[in-house]
Amino acid sequence: MSDATRAPSARRDELLESAYRYVLRSGLAELSLRPLATAIGSSPRVLLFLFGSKDGLIRELLARARSDELALLDRVRADAAGSDPATVTRATWRWLVDPAHRPLLTLWLEAYARSLVDPDGPWTGFARQTVDDWLGVLAGPPTRRRSDPGPTRHTLTLAVLRGALLDLLATGDADRTTAAVEEHLDLVGASGG
Repeated sequence: MSDATRAPSARRDELLESAYRYVLRSGLAELSLRPLATAIGSSPRVLLFLFGSKDGLIRELLARARSDELALLDRVRADAAGSDPATVTRATWRWLVDPAHRPLLTLWLEAYARSLVDPDGPWTGFARQTVDDWLGVLAGPPTRRRSDPGPTRHTLTLAVLRGALLDLLATGDADRTTAAVEEHLDLVGASGG
């Protein structure tokens, strides 16, 4: 039975949640089934049976991370519903800068980079999916899109947010990176966006 056709089970779900908490703490770079299995109270054999392969487990972990990311983005989108693009960007940045989201964002960054350097690995398409996800948040609901500044402006804003996020994750300097995001919004506002 392939990992794509495995029936869900309570034990599989439990181990996936434990493995997800593990990779949020430890990352994917050195992920090895034996230490993972020990840490989550299982065995490599059980993990291989339930997920088909290490790559199958990684795909499930990334899907789990994306699920968390999308749920949080949906909250940002709902909180900023009907707002102008600057308000949506600020709400998105507040979510990104929140220290509680650092483990998820660090895992996101690792998967994003790996999907670029190893496009045939278990993270296939991860970077592209997240770009689409974030552009969807910045564009807002379809009712606001009629007065939308357009995909180029959203791409610019996404590039600024992603760059500021990388800097924040590297340095922890929330004040400086927030000031940079605000400067971008001031510049965009001054140019009529």
